[in-house]
Amino acid sequence: MMQNKKIAVTGGLGSGKSAFCAILRDMGYPVLSCDDINRELWEVREYRAALARAFPQCLTDGDIDKKKLAGVVFSDEQARETLNALAHPAIMKRLHARMNEQTGTVFCEVPLLFEGGYESAFDAVIALRRKREARISAVAERDGMARGEALRRMEGQLDPALLEQKKCIIIENDGDLASLHKKAVDALQTLRLHS
Repeated sequence: MMQNKKIAVTGGLGSGKSAFCAILRDMGYPVLSCDDINRELWEVREYRAALARAFPQCLTDGDIDKKKLAGVVFSDEQARETLNALAHPAIMKRLHARMNEQTGTVFCEVPLLFEGGYESAFDAVIALRRKREARISAVAERDGMARGEALRRMEGQLDPALLEQKKCIIIENDGDLASLHKKAVDALQTLRLHS
């Protein structure tokens, strides 16, 4: 029986990670989110100052501007690597501290798990996969993101077709929420967490 384990949930933009994690929360599991931690870091003056030094072209009234920063990093691979080098270690440091505070099994939503090489920090990985057009529709509906912008952001992520080469449980998110719930239960049974 898998007890006191750290399990990552990953997948590309619009793959259904948040919906899957909501299902896990409804089942009573603690779920940590790298996106939530990233939002917290934006409230830390020293973190914003580091971003401002790295991206002076993204300042508005002397402070880093999220929209300008997104425009730069999703159109320039070098800028994206610079941002990731600043953000990922800070996010993962907080995530590890919170994982270590947990006494039972904890799930962690980690969008760029494989891209950042963080899979070894977890006992198991669940990867969500969804057809590209469904992903684009999902982010358009959720964030109002234009198709071109969604495609640009997906370019910096692992090609879902390569998930077979990774050590993970792959969940094809190709149905409704009830279908995703059943697949979550199946994944937990695979991990021997749910009877």
